[in-house]
Amino acid sequence: MAPASGTGPLTARRRLGAELRTLRDRQGLTTEEVGDHLGCHNSKVSRIENGKRSCTKRDFETLMELYGVGEPLLTKLTELMIRGKQRVPPWWHAYRDVISANYNDFLAYEADAVHGREYQPLLIPGSLQTADYARAVTGVSYAALGPDQVDSLVEVRMRRQDRLREDDPLTFQAVVTEAALRLRVGGPAVMRGQLKHLCAVSRLDNVSIRVIPFEAGERGASTGSFVLFSSGKNASADVAFTESAENTAWLREDPLTLRRLTRLFDNLSAAALSEDDSRELAETIRSELPR
Repeated sequence: MAPASGTGPLTARRRLGAELRTLRDRQGLTTEEVGDHLGCHNSKVSRIENGKRSCTKRDFETLMELYGVGEPLLTKLTELMIRGKQRVPPWWHAYRDVISANYNDFLAYEADAVHGREYQPLLIPGSLQTADYARAVTGVSYAALGPDQVDSLVEVRMRRQDRLREDDPLTFQAVVTEAALRLRVGGPAVMRGQLKHLCAVSRLDNVSIRVIPFEAGERGASTGSFVLFSSGKNASADVAFTESAENTAWLREDPLTLRRLTRLFDNLSAAALSEDDSRELAETIRSELPR
């Protein structure tokens, strides 16, 4: 298990929960039996193992004794337990009046992730958008919101981009279709700025942007956008978020869905141009926009 240093509370709870579940399985115990030992309902045990709630110091010590955990694992698990209980509000807490519960989860996973992979069939990924592009998209997608609320959501989207430039940045792979580059969101001027920004960001060492050309045909056709986040170094997806028609990000954690979306992303990547050719296509489309 990797050290917990630098791990956010959400990821720490998930990692601790996974370790506790493995330890319980090795002992051949059910969640009901562990719940009886802790003096609680088995649902609490399940929520701790799923990372849905933090583990108290008392419960943690009882579990370590029950599972016979010794050093060095005990120290690592203790660090995860402590970090998982931290209650320092994240930066997006200031925008809680406009952030849904699902979006809150999305931001938490993005903040903790090591790797991110995103597919978008029609739009530029949020973490690669300019403020003008984001405002145009948000103003249409959330038409019921007032101008100040739209501004807040745009600010959140701009703050998300900090993850790409931190000392320990998110490694981000984006696959988009040519349609996302040609759809004139906000008008020609906004798209010129967006495509210029896209080309600039694509030169970051930790960012890969690849475009599926129209010529790819059905090989590059998938209607739904999705994001995969990985908190471990092996890049295996921990969670996925898929978007609904209402622009709601739905959390997916079941292994079958994660495998399916990972395979889909790999297939879409195979249909895409190289990074250099993708950047060249973006520059060409930008030069063709009217002034």
